[in-house]
Amino acid sequence: MRTSRLVKSLPAAALAGVTAYDLLQRKHAILRNFPILGHGRYLLETIGPELRQYIVTDNNSERPFSRDQRRWIYASAKLENNYFGFGTDNDVEQSAGYPVIKHRTFSDVAPLPTLPPGEEVALPSAKVLGGPRDRALKFRPGSVVNVSAMSFGSLSAPAIESLNRGAALAGCLHNTGEGGLSPAHRQGGELVLQIGTSYFGCRDEQGRFDLKRLKDLVASAPVRALEIKLSQGAKPGLGGLLPGSKVTPQIAQIRGIPPGVDCVSPSRHAEFHDVDSMLDWVELLAAETGLPVGIKSAVGDLSFWTELVAAMAAGDRGVDFVTVDGGEGGTGAAPLVFSDSVALPFRVGFARVYAQFARAGIAQDVTFIGSGKLGLPDNAIVAMGLGCDLVNVAREAMFAIGCIQAQKCHTGRCPTGVATQDPWLSHGLDPDLKSVRLNHYIRTLRRDLLRVAQSCGVAHPALIDVDDIEVMYGTNAATPLREVCGYQPGWGAVSAEQREAVVRLMAGRTPPAQPGVA
Repeated sequence: MRTSRLVKSLPAAALAGVTAYDLLQRKHAILRNFPILGHGRYLLETIGPELRQYIVTDNNSERPFSRDQRRWIYASAKLENNYFGFGTDNDVEQSAGYPVIKHRTFSDVAPLPTLPPGEEVALPSAKVLGGPRDRALKFRPGSVVNVSAMSFGSLSAPAIESLNRGAALAGCLHNTGEGGLSPAHRQGGELVLQIGTSYFGCRDEQGRFDLKRLKDLVASAPVRALEIKLSQGAKPGLGGLLPGSKVTPQIAQIRGIPPGVDCVSPSRHAEFHDVDSMLDWVELLAAETGLPVGIKSAVGDLSFWTELVAAMAAGDRGVDFVTVDGGEGGTGAAPLVFSDSVALPFRVGFARVYAQFARAGIAQDVTFIGSGKLGLPDNAIVAMGLGCDLVNVAREAMFAIGCIQAQKCHTGRCPTGVATQDPWLSHGLDPDLKSVRLNHYIRTLRRDLLRVAQSCGVAHPALIDVDDIEVMYGTNAATPLREVCGYQPGWGAVSAEQREAVVRLMAGRTPPAQPGVA
């Protein structure tokens, strides 16, 4: 009960000579005499997210994912009806920044037959990962949709196993996250091994990077690429954080850390200190493993990207891919100010990074990967229009395997067993079932991306560009995405050679490339 409400509830005579302090004392006395009222307040506060999610909010109010967005993912994962009736309930008339994709009336592209949800749709990358730098194990990713970095430790072993087995079924890549390569990652799915600042899985007893251990690790698992993590959207500028409640003996053994103690990774790498030394390390890893090597980063100050592009323009050194993580993304625990206010949102940050590479004429030499709420068809299409070649999905993949957006990830008490190390909570997560649901979700997302591409008159979503999308500002104004982002003609599009190759692939006349073959 607030003091103001207490004042209104008392008769005027009772307030004569009463100070604010007296009123507070009376309030506290009431709560002491009727403790259930005070505890009830905290109970309501505790279950507030659940009340808002299921009772109070409308279909588009809940954050970070609305009820409509979650429903689409759940229905897709279960092969249920994921259609919506009676038109959109998005506030198109009042929303600023609402993207609209422009279809074409006529096209030379013959649409594929209508496919049921979950049916196979081959949707390979338009670029060969590692091809421009001729890496020994360059390859064309078989799926434009892949599973983003989520570590074993942050997620439970059954959750990681579900993701890896689901990735194998869907024919997509699974990023290990910076927490190392666990037995749950060895369930048939091809991997992108992420190397964070603590070098988990490839470090010596003193915590320093060990190249031999990295090579042994890569040789022991189906690792297709290496990703050097510089920062992430959830907490850019901070190192990774795994609460001690999640550091089980198994996780401690995999990471080489003490069990039961908070695991805080450094905010920066010890193996390099600037762009020049970073590129030297990139080339060392590529030469020693033969794998494509890239970086992952959120976007803040652009001086790093300017220096990176200038160093790569010479052509003798460079990263094979760049993963841009939006500031709105993130599955990990983070201070509120970092989750809310540090790093640019995906569309703004990615457009600025891509523009740096495009101005230097090297955008076609790099595979661009986007992450940050891109597991929804409309967001993914906008990302690909901006120049993304691949999209990574994290929280959407968590939804597919059972997440209910309880937002308890940082507590270790995830009620569905996804983001916890509590055996009692995670034992109900069945990888046999959940891996199939992830497979269905990814296949359905790819199918919808292809549907939108065909409605735009192109054979592959990578061929959608910024001219195919406009941004609405209410019902009175719309601005082409090219103007919103300041793109020059040709930016965001693949090269003519890449366009021809992906059209052949989609026509079924050329099989996907094998490892080491472009």
